[in-house]
Amino acid sequence: MSYFFKKEVNLKFDEAVAKVREELKNEGFGVLTEIDVKTTLKNKLDVDFKPYLILGACNPPFAYKALQAEEQIGLMLPCNVVVQEIDGKIVVSAIDPVASMQAVTNAELVPVANEVQEKLKKVIDSL
Repeated sequence: MSYFFKKEVNLKFDEAVAKVREELKNEGFGVLTEIDVKTTLKNKLDVDFKPYLILGACNPPFAYKALQAEEQIGLMLPCNVVVQEIDGKIVVSAIDPVASMQAVTNAELVPVANEVQEKLKKVIDSL
């Protein structure tokens, strides 16, 4: 089982980021964190890296349900979505929460993970 979903998009990097944000919003997610890996690696290590942005997405109702079921689940939140350039093409990927939740033995999380998985798949498919 893969731990992510991905799709190559026919957009420029910044356009892809904007589209991802829009589609996340359409599915009830907000972006809590944003990590520009390229800039961070340049600033901290003085190395060049490809465009690579990590968006930490959160759907508050589902996060709340998950936190009620498992207080330590915050260690796996938010759901990360990555926009990156690979060989001149833009690829967007999202974590599969069902795969990542397999590490937690709590049956109450299964329906939450399934619903979040469905929403993140919609985001990727809509790009």
